[in-house]
Amino acid sequence: MRNYSHEAGSTQPITPWLEPLLPELLEFRRDLHAHPELSRQEHRTTDKLVERLSAAGLKPRRLEGTGVIVDVGDGPIATALRGDIDALPVIEETGLPFASKNHGVTHACGHDVHTTTMLGIALLLAALHEQEALGATIRIIFQPAEETQPGGALDCIAQDALQGVPRIMALHCDPRIDVGKVGTRIGAITSASDTIKIELTGRGGHTSRPHLTEDLVFALAQIAINVPAVLSRRIDVRSGVSVVWGQIQAGAAPNAISASGFMAGTMRCLDRDAWHSAGELLDDVVRQVAAPYGVDVHLEHIRGVPPVVNSEHETAIIEAAARAELGEDAVVLTPQSMGGEDFAWFLQDIPGAMMRLGTHTPGGEVYDLHRGDYILHEDALGYGIRVLAAAALRTIRDLP
Repeated sequence: MRNYSHEAGSTQPITPWLEPLLPELLEFRRDLHAHPELSRQEHRTTDKLVERLSAAGLKPRRLEGTGVIVDVGDGPIATALRGDIDALPVIEETGLPFASKNHGVTHACGHDVHTTTMLGIALLLAALHEQEALGATIRIIFQPAEETQPGGALDCIAQDALQGVPRIMALHCDPRIDVGKVGTRIGAITSASDTIKIELTGRGGHTSRPHLTEDLVFALAQIAINVPAVLSRRIDVRSGVSVVWGQIQAGAAPNAISASGFMAGTMRCLDRDAWHSAGELLDDVVRQVAAPYGVDVHLEHIRGVPPVVNSEHETAIIEAAARAELGEDAVVLTPQSMGGEDFAWFLQDIPGAMMRLGTHTPGGEVYDLHRGDYILHEDALGYGIRVLAAAALRTIRDLP
């Protein structure tokens, strides 16, 4: 039996097995990009995955609703790998020949690459296992609904995705890292993220007589300014609590105070413990700021996700695999992002790590995620497969 955990320090056997798969995987990714589906609506994507995995002789398990889990190999599970499959409610503006055919929905976060990367790893490992047994099982989770809160990771966990799994790894496209490189970080690599929705109601009236109204437009403004300010004085500033408003709506005329108004935004936090503390404070602070104006407050505080906290050991596995596959200078230190990522839920139960996959074309335009014009370098697909497949093979050596 070949000891793949011993051989994982070199580019063999991954590259020879990947090269014939890449043209098909590239077309698969472009097809997904042209047919994006929103969270928990990824039915076509799920069908395509089940069809291709089954054709490879694997036995994929459909999750309730959408999503797929597939095990490759035999024996104890060495690691799980996770790829998210949903798209965003964003209008595509790339002009690509395989641009979204579903108007108003696009893969503006690179999940089409995440999905195809995991498919490629499953096909590659299945071919290796057919030739000579891996000596362990690699579980691959095609997760729905990452772009919602609290996220589809919880659905996967509830359906035994982590049963028997000692660790889990993932990747996320990063348009600020050059293609051919990966970003890693020990500790928190993303932030906690909550959604805040506030509706105010009160007596409207004429702007010449605000004392006869509950001036909720002014109250909205005070909440927008003072809630972030109060939290910054009640929570350790090193935890990076950030409340930013994305919506404020009220009124229809310049001389009329509206009887209702709405605002919404996010609260993000770099530290897990501070996230819990800020969440407990937020509701009281909003009501205290609004109280002097006599308005009625309806607050919806949607608890989102904790930070993704990378373990040292799993991060080291990814880094070693990346250097072996892509070169000694392939690993760069990535800063902690203020973005949220529901991969964090998996890490509440087991150790693991997420890497950043470089998608930037050297010398080209720098994009950002969740933009309708986000174009990535498609060579990133092969690099992502090589690194995480090699990392998965390395985890076999950790089995007792």
